[in-house]
Amino acid sequence: MTTGGDQPILLTGASGYIGGRLLHGLESSGRPVRCLTRRPEILQGRVGPSTQVVEGDLLDRASLSAAFEGVQIAYYLVHSMGGPGDFEVLDRRAAANFADVARLAGVRQIVYLGGLGHGDDLSPHLASRQEVGRTLRGSRIPTVELRASIVIGSGSASFETVRALVEHLPLIAAPRWVQTLAQPIAVEDIVDYLLAVLEFDRPGDAIYEVGGDDQVTYADIIREYARQRSLRRRVIPTPLITPRASRRLLGLATPVYGRVAAAMVESLRNETIVEDPAAHAAFAIRPRGLSAAIERALVNEDREFAETRWSDALPQPSPLHWGGMTFGRRLVTSRVMRVGLEPEEAFMPIQRIGGSTGWYAANWFWRLRGLLDSLRGGVGLRRGRRDPQDLRDGDTVDFWRVERLEKGRLMRLVAEMKIPGRLWLQFEVDPGERDSLIRQTTVFDPAGYVGLAYWYLLYPVHHRVFGAMMRGIRRTMEPESTTPARGKAGSARSFNCSRRARSRNSPRAAPPSPFKRPRS
Repeated sequence: MTTGGDQPILLTGASGYIGGRLLHGLESSGRPVRCLTRRPEILQGRVGPSTQVVEGDLLDRASLSAAFEGVQIAYYLVHSMGGPGDFEVLDRRAAANFADVARLAGVRQIVYLGGLGHGDDLSPHLASRQEVGRTLRGSRIPTVELRASIVIGSGSASFETVRALVEHLPLIAAPRWVQTLAQPIAVEDIVDYLLAVLEFDRPGDAIYEVGGDDQVTYADIIREYARQRSLRRRVIPTPLITPRASRRLLGLATPVYGRVAAAMVESLRNETIVEDPAAHAAFAIRPRGLSAAIERALVNEDREFAETRWSDALPQPSPLHWGGMTFGRRLVTSRVMRVGLEPEEAFMPIQRIGGSTGWYAANWFWRLRGLLDSLRGGVGLRRGRRDPQDLRDGDTVDFWRVERLEKGRLMRLVAEMKIPGRLWLQFEVDPGERDSLIRQTTVFDPAGYVGLAYWYLLYPVHHRVFGAMMRGIRRTMEPESTTPARGKAGSARSFNCSRRARSRNSPRAAPPSPFKRPRS
């Protein structure tokens, strides 16, 4: 099924979990895309230069005509769960408006992602998802409806619900629905199905049930996630946990996804497994199983974090609230300061950290931490550094290791001490007009509730130590002489702290560093 070179594919739900990934897939294929959204500002910076963003509200029929102009293929990937009001009524109205305007605009193909479930006793959530499919098909436009079970991937409401339960609770007392069968599917596989519809020879009009390679219970999903995170968890089914109590628990355990997760609780009583194998014949896709889906989700999350520039992802220059911010299962704290130096100069004391140089402040704390680590059989501080000036990827820095180094720009250390989780310390240096911005970020991936307790109990100490480290780094950049530098003075700030800074054109009073330049 082909479209004209200038005929865009309409995508609703581009700011959502699956819609955002489908957007990137469509753009990567070179197809023209038009996104329909109530809030265009949300998609700023998320879409490619050739992708159109049109404002419209599916609950306001009059606002939709412009988005459908010239469209032959339209994706419907929205729902009203988690929002205010009766989601069933809102979903019915939105789907009817979409179908009516699509028919009048001459759309040739609708692609819709719904939910698996069979029988007459469906939960309100699943019944609404299937009603939306019937409404879209009622437009008499060929409609491909993909019905899926829970989606496995970082950011999926169902996956985040499982994560929150496993990470926060040592013992999971669950209702009987944990024994209900499901057929979870990896987010990459569901996106592949959505894209594959475009390869049909002609517009399709069918319902395809899609799922991963394994049929498992929700208890199996919880246990597999815990196994891959090396966490010991017991799942105890009990009839004493009512659906109402489940909704309250999920609302507390998953504050970001709580409203959606709570709305999904009643759906967990329904089996969501593939009974019709038509998708196997219609598509060349062979979805992965549960273990591979969870493994890929965790690996992808690590990769996304490894590629994160915290200077872009975090607010600046305001400090974060007490305890840091939560990104998925990770906890992040950060602090910034401005210095009147070129980025290469500002980076020099950062790359010399550790070893004989020390940590610029509270060295007693680092010695004590190293001693405690040694007593537990860890590496302690005995490794030091390979060279006091030069640093390379993979080098050891006391009980840290250089995971990523971009000379003059970024250094990320990963801790190799014995702690209940994984810890990173990252420094970024960005150029300003007349100064440089240094950002120090710590990222902690706690190993369950023990890791969370470790983070919050030691947070006051770490807050003071890492703050003192930044101030110590700044002191090393100050001139040894008290003679005022020539030229205009700029200002440098670290949250509410300020000091006089040298102009970039001013001569430095301190001697040049013997830092070795990287080999070409």
